[in-house]
Amino acid sequence: LTAMTSLLSLSFPLPLTSTSLPYASTYSTRLTHFTSVSARRFHGAGTSEGEEKHHHHHHHVGCGCSLKYDHQLQNRGMEKILHSERNTELFKQQRIEPKHKRFYASDAQTLSSNGDTPDYAFEMAASNIRFGPGVTQEIGFDLEEIGVTNCLVFVDPNLAALKGDSPVSVVTDSLRRAGVRFQVFSDISIEPTDSSMKKAIMFAQEGNFDGYVGVGGGSTMDTAKMANLYATYPPNDFYDYVNAPLGKGMVPPGPVKPLIAVPTTAGTGSETTGTAIFDVEEKKFKTGVAHRMLRPLLGLIDPNNTRTLSPGVIANSGFDVLCHSLESYTAIPYDQRAPRPQRPILRPAYQGSNPISDFWCLKALEMTAEYLPRSFHNIEDEEARVNMLLAATYAGISFGNAGVHLCHGMSYPIAGGAHSKPFRPPGYPDKAMIPHGMSVVMTAPAVFRYTASASPERHLKVAKIMGAKSDSSDIDDAGRILADSLLPIMRELEIPNGLAAVGYTPEDIPSLVQGTLPQHRVTKLAPRPTGEEELHALFADSMIIY
Repeated sequence: LTAMTSLLSLSFPLPLTSTSLPYASTYSTRLTHFTSVSARRFHGAGTSEGEEKHHHHHHHVGCGCSLKYDHQLQNRGMEKILHSERNTELFKQQRIEPKHKRFYASDAQTLSSNGDTPDYAFEMAASNIRFGPGVTQEIGFDLEEIGVTNCLVFVDPNLAALKGDSPVSVVTDSLRRAGVRFQVFSDISIEPTDSSMKKAIMFAQEGNFDGYVGVGGGSTMDTAKMANLYATYPPNDFYDYVNAPLGKGMVPPGPVKPLIAVPTTAGTGSETTGTAIFDVEEKKFKTGVAHRMLRPLLGLIDPNNTRTLSPGVIANSGFDVLCHSLESYTAIPYDQRAPRPQRPILRPAYQGSNPISDFWCLKALEMTAEYLPRSFHNIEDEEARVNMLLAATYAGISFGNAGVHLCHGMSYPIAGGAHSKPFRPPGYPDKAMIPHGMSVVMTAPAVFRYTASASPERHLKVAKIMGAKSDSSDIDDAGRILADSLLPIMRELEIPNGLAAVGYTPEDIPSLVQGTLPQHRVTKLAPRPTGEEELHALFADSMIIY
């Protein structure tokens, strides 16, 4: 750990206490130049004095350089294709193909000379992060600094309706003060669908925007990512960029336009990742688009923006953090993932467990175990609320590079099929839905009982963090111990008693299995091979959990 910390110049923030909050912005975590080298290679940029000048901005947490320098790297790569309207139109008309665009994530044989050859490296990528109470008001300065003049602001529809000093009004007031023109788009679905994504994409394509902002939870930030990509590089078909096997898994041709994410929940970590998830309504399961190019340029992590969350949203968002951490840590190791990519840009965002992601996810898990129950029971507990926001970001950095596996893969058909079920979660709009965090954690006890035999030491380690009393002699029982350590907090935070409690029956299991099988991007990171028979058993084991 000492060697790794020295290598990466990590200065890790300690959990914040209520007495330290006024000084929270002085805490920083620096992952220096981890992506800037690969970015320079891809964009053809060399080392410059500006790199050294802007590198150590004290508010920024993230991989790479300062906000301004990162955007300079973006501009160098985009000048040839994007910033000229004539060339952008030429791209659309002639379908200019970058060298790497002929490769598809779904075609293993194009990624490696040997489809069974495992990878030998992992890569860390995350957005720049600025943390502190009140940082949202700085967004106008940031957009002005990088030259954005016409911005599209994506807003959670529930936030859009708030009056007074809401996160949305703070953002729009800041843009006005900075002289940045903007439009607001709030026709966003909580748990986005393919149709809601298409609406947002169409709006973005028609507006000639040169920058984007996402204010809300994961649904809003994911919508902003999708709209940014599809408006910057319009594909021939909606599914060109969508993850294989449902889509073609095309690599984005180059950098997208700058996006600043302003999370208002403590869960998804979407402000740090290049992933965007949505429901495919016809098939009743989720899929998405995933590539490092999609990640926001900057995430503004502002504790002021989570003050109005309901206990239900706090719980479900927190369980997303919990499962991000658990799945990231128990995923297949990066050097066992195959195939090895032929080109670095084709290395997937989700690469398997690795030493740096381990560092982040274990810290996130410790904080979640301590602060999630407190924040659920007392929304006035500022220390708990702030630390859950940090935990979500830590877990986002972790799983955004290591990935998740079965809990998330199985959650996609659970949430995708919820529209035909009677369940309406407390604290959400009055419609049939199963919140993402709920759909993920419901299968967690069954999943970890199943996966523990592949890495019992890791499962036992996280069980101890969750409060289990065990020692090395319990190694053969690690799965049960971890599952049993999860059940009390799930019950305490009022997670329904399994899939049966939200409307599913054993007759639904075959369709849930079929909805999980296409989720190769995540299920293949499970530490044990998982086919139809195993998935059927896991869903059956999740029907009743207490």
